[in-house]
Amino acid sequence: MIPFERQQMMLKLLESGEVVSLDTLMAEIPDISESTIRRDLKALEANDQITLLRGGGVCLKHSTSFDVPVSSKTERNVNEKERIAKKAASFVKDGDSIFLDSGSTVLCMLPYLQNKKVTIVTTNVMVPQRMQQLQSNDISCIILGGNLKVSTGSTIGTMTNDALRQYFFDEAFIGISGISDRAGMSTPDDREAEKKRIAVRNSRRSYILTDSSKMGITTMCKVFELGEVPVICDKAIEPVLSTGNYIIADEETE
Repeated sequence: MIPFERQQMMLKLLESGEVVSLDTLMAEIPDISESTIRRDLKALEANDQITLLRGGGVCLKHSTSFDVPVSSKTERNVNEKERIAKKAASFVKDGDSIFLDSGSTVLCMLPYLQNKKVTIVTTNVMVPQRMQQLQSNDISCIILGGNLKVSTGSTIGTMTNDALRQYFFDEAFIGISGISDRAGMSTPDDREAEKKRIAVRNSRRSYILTDSSKMGITTMCKVFELGEVPVICDKAIEPVLSTGNYIIADEETE
């Protein structure tokens, strides 16, 4: 098991908000040594994802400035995300170049793209793994390097943004952490925010992909104003409803 996979498992175990002991982590994660767990925990702490407590306890940081682990997001609102992803993929045509952002809903697009000849540029490190599972020969994929953010499963930072500025897209599909009257469309990380803005600036058409559970949520960094980018969602509620700039992913989407 690679470090990323182990760390995702640790973050999922910590999601309850309770303190988890080192012994519990060792019991829940198979074939792992104490030294390896400690090394992974230090890496997660350095990335501001967890807090190491005296006495061997660990807890997940909860704040508008931190993301929910992507491994947990994939298990939430599954039907809604599939409908949104299917609708988003319907806007992609053969020959298009597209940007796929981090986010579990964006990741769900891949099965609906596998029969289209498209070029994907992505910062989502889960995309290559999912493509390998699908074994699609029609999709060309470019993954941009940079600093790995474990919780979102994405690359971020100066290196990522510099590379991203060199690409131009037919469509960009963007994940978001919250949509509210107070903060517009927001994300907990300013590095993720800048990356999303670059992708949208370099795209002919852009879409925010989010289920309705994100509506009314405020996180730390504003990315876009309300209504600035169309939202593909399972249902329109405030504050998206009043903007009029949304697309409903209904169950009959082909």
